[in-house]
Amino acid sequence: MNELEEVRVFVTLVECHSASKAAEKLGVANSAISRRMKALEERLGVQLLQRTTRTMHLTDDGQLFYDRCRKLLDDWNEAEQEVMQSVSTLRGNIRISMPLSLGILHLAPVISDFMAMHPEVTVNFDLSDRRVDLVEDGFDLVFRIGHLEDSTLIARRVTRVRHMVYCSAEFEKKHGPFHHPDDLTGIPALGYSNLRHPGRWPYRSPTGEEGEVRLSPTILSNNGEALISVAERGLGAGCQPTFTLHDAFSEGRLIPILQEYEWFGMNLYAVYPRSRHLSRRVRALIDYVIDRLGHEPYWDDCLN
Repeated sequence: MNELEEVRVFVTLVECHSASKAAEKLGVANSAISRRMKALEERLGVQLLQRTTRTMHLTDDGQLFYDRCRKLLDDWNEAEQEVMQSVSTLRGNIRISMPLSLGILHLAPVISDFMAMHPEVTVNFDLSDRRVDLVEDGFDLVFRIGHLEDSTLIARRVTRVRHMVYCSAEFEKKHGPFHHPDDLTGIPALGYSNLRHPGRWPYRSPTGEEGEVRLSPTILSNNGEALISVAERGLGAGCQPTFTLHDAFSEGRLIPILQEYEWFGMNLYAVYPRSRHLSRRVRALIDYVIDRLGHEPYWDDCLN
């Protein structure tokens, strides 16, 4: 085995945090990972990893070697792409994770248009609201809504994700009128259970005043479409992104309330690992999505 393969095994092992996961990703036996790491450390004459039965940590020498090796592999991959790809042709597979509703309703159609322009690009969609580990799960790109907390990742803002309080016209007649967020206190509320606090709805007023409505949701769900269906039957008011509410607002099945307030204040980001050099196809896809959805996304037209 040549030195480059040793480097690939070492970097994969560090990023997967597990010999079994590294072996699965590389398509080799677990014993091969241990054997190759032992040979690498013997050749270098240093210990790169400290191992116990449950954990694995980089030594100082290992951290230095990993940083250099990660850059080496990035440069190698980029060199291969530059040779294999012409200036005008994008090719290869992209593994993408995205939120379920946003992916089905909006991102998948936009990315499909990108693929039609670049027929040699293939895409593997993972549609789920779960948080994924980009490196360990092998994703090239993740679209996330909210705030980036992991400093090992890079995020490019795609567009604003506007949230809106909504209900049926019958519900407003029964429980309204609603002129201020405080008027929502005590109403039957619908909560999105994937949020840490489904009953807390932070807002910013037109004059810049910040506040929070605290409710006790009578119905919880991890799916926005389910909550919309419940709201259409007059069973509660909710607050969720306008990209899920677009059709219900446009068709008059639900109405926005307290529209002049900004709720949650979230954005959509394209996220990728800081340690990974972006391929041309991934960079081109991010640029295309931002060009299509940036500024004011088309789904907010339902509020005009």
